[in-house]
Amino acid sequence: MSANQTLPEGLAELGRVHFVGVGGVGMSAVARVMVARGVPVSGSDAKDLPVMADLAALGARIAVGYAAENVGDADTVVRGSAIRPDNPELVQAAARGLKVLHRSEALAAAMAGNRVIAVAGTHGKTTTTSMTTWMLRGAGLDPSFAIGANVPALGVNAAAGETDIFVAEADESDESFLNYRPLTEVITNVEADHLDHYGTAEAVHAAFDAFAALVPEQGLVLACADDPGARALADRIRDRDGAPRVLTYGTAEDADVHVRFDPAGSEVVWDGRTYALPLHVPGLHNALNAAGAFAAAVDAGADPERAAASLADFAGAARRFELKGEAGGVRVFDDYAHHPTEVRAALAAARAVAGGHGVHVLFQPHLFSRTREFAAEFAQALTAADTVRVMDIYPAREDPIPGVTSELVTAHLARGAYAPSVERAVTEIAGAARPGDIVLTVGAGDVTFQGAQILAELGARSGATAGGTDPGAPHGA
Repeated sequence: MSANQTLPEGLAELGRVHFVGVGGVGMSAVARVMVARGVPVSGSDAKDLPVMADLAALGARIAVGYAAENVGDADTVVRGSAIRPDNPELVQAAARGLKVLHRSEALAAAMAGNRVIAVAGTHGKTTTTSMTTWMLRGAGLDPSFAIGANVPALGVNAAAGETDIFVAEADESDESFLNYRPLTEVITNVEADHLDHYGTAEAVHAAFDAFAALVPEQGLVLACADDPGARALADRIRDRDGAPRVLTYGTAEDADVHVRFDPAGSEVVWDGRTYALPLHVPGLHNALNAAGAFAAAVDAGADPERAAASLADFAGAARRFELKGEAGGVRVFDDYAHHPTEVRAALAAARAVAGGHGVHVLFQPHLFSRTREFAAEFAQALTAADTVRVMDIYPAREDPIPGVTSELVTAHLARGAYAPSVERAVTEIAGAARPGDIVLTVGAGDVTFQGAQILAELGARSGATAGGTDPGAPHGA
């Protein structure tokens, strides 16, 4: 497609678009949608990531490594929050006077003219966005979507659909979700997080207030009644002149979409009708996510029976209590949880899946600032495990903060220890596990890669045990 006038509204003015950091899950999602809609796309990243080959196969021009010449003939440059100002491609864009957009601004352009369902919250965004997309598809609708993680059942984390519905995960970490113009919002929860950006919990709540204010009078805000922050936000919206419709969902008796949670099979009651939620992803938090997603999908036009029934085939998003494998009778799961509330929910799910068996956790704190703010809360959440080993902090975008280490967490743990090396942590976690137990790798960093190592260690120990050798450390070490 060569003529800009054939592009959808909101995209034609961007011209050729270059993505700096295109391998990131959020950036690649926007790039994928733009390519599908006929925008000439190029991109680069420091590493050669699998998604880059996918984009190249779709027609994008992709480069590995950052260099000024990668910008090429671009008219617009898109950057993610993690891209530093001295990146040579951003420097080149500034020197040429090119338009530079944040990823969220580029996604907003891609969503222009659509009925946007934006899913926000301190936790649960990815799963709820995935469920909303899944149920719309299950009801025979074909939405566009952009999700902050890979969703194996969907095959991709973003696509341009045939309908005018666009489901998007709305990231609050740097307030960039204020760039969207949603018709519908799902707000899963509002808690203090990303204090490196916001500074105070009050500023986090104020950002969500501003986000909710973006919804027009004919729109809808769905807020989780079980979360104090989201419930308070719903109450504030209702008191506003020109407010949109507001519905709450949750186990609270006064929730508009009432959730009856049962690990064996949850259901929702809405407008006097009951719908089964045949979930295969465990935990109350996932039943709540499903209720919010269900309400959003139905309000957008999905048949409620078909939407709800489709959940029977929903297997979850990548790194959201994702089963990595089983060895020696021990199942190993991986979870992206990186806030105390998320860790608590992941461990509750693990306990439910394990039954009366043990739960063993390899935890990696994410960000120095978050560890400093929530060390005691992380430790409290981790007490639900029988065994805990805590890896070094994953720095992500941050530089070290003097005095902030993983031992801030382990200092509060009565049962658990700091792991001076990954190898030792893997050995000790695998040694503690017995047949029927659950092992959970937890964190937003590279702890995800340790699942394979733990499975290998479990497999080796299982073979050794069959031969009569000691299986390792005592249960609950």
